[in-house]
Amino acid sequence: MTVDVILPCLDEAEALPWVLSRIPAGWRAIVVDNGSTDGSGRIARDLGATVVHEGRRGFGAACHAGLLAAEAEYVCFCDCDASLDPGLLVDFVTQVADGESNLVLGRRRPQGPGAWPPHARAGNLALARMLRRRSGLRLHDLGPLRAARREELLALDLTDRRSGYPLQMVVRAADAGWRVTEVDVPYLPRSGTSKVTGTWRGTWQAVQDMRAVLAERPAGRVGVMGGVR
Repeated sequence: MTVDVILPCLDEAEALPWVLSRIPAGWRAIVVDNGSTDGSGRIARDLGATVVHEGRRGFGAACHAGLLAAEAEYVCFCDCDASLDPGLLVDFVTQVADGESNLVLGRRRPQGPGAWPPHARAGNLALARMLRRRSGLRLHDLGPLRAARREELLALDLTDRRSGYPLQMVVRAADAGWRVTEVDVPYLPRSGTSKVTGTWRGTWQAVQDMRAVLAERPAGRVGVMGGVR
């Protein structure tokens, strides 16, 4: 298997050494520098990662730039703040490769105080419920640790470039008839301050971005088996 791990990055110099040390052997790390001022891009390059620079600010912009830069059959996504262990992605990719799932998501299980602020957890729970009503998927989390086939992800034609990107991926996957599954993963206290859900205001903005995604009308899309669903 060939696997690329996409790591959106904004000022994560402190976390990068640990994160990159956990990338499985033989896999390629693609660090997408989204305007860092702390030398994150240089540090990632020195540690052997492929570095992509995305000037347009936004989590979705960084993720999609990494997807466009990827070349492997399988792609994974992981936050670059040391809250999630990319080494856990081996099982994710195996499930996709074996045909058990088209998209595997990590269901975050907080490890210790401070791992998941209450406001961020509440926002995530509300969105999971809205997603269930919109798509029928009984998911508990919309976490950033995930894996799928690259060409199938590109076919989803994702357009959000802000906080709604991870949700849009799941919504359009559901519309296309994908098998979407969850795997429990430990969620550690992050290094540094969150750029999205570190504050109530940031969480509110993220929820608004995701509400817009949920408001999209389902459309007939080419499913993974080649039929329109």
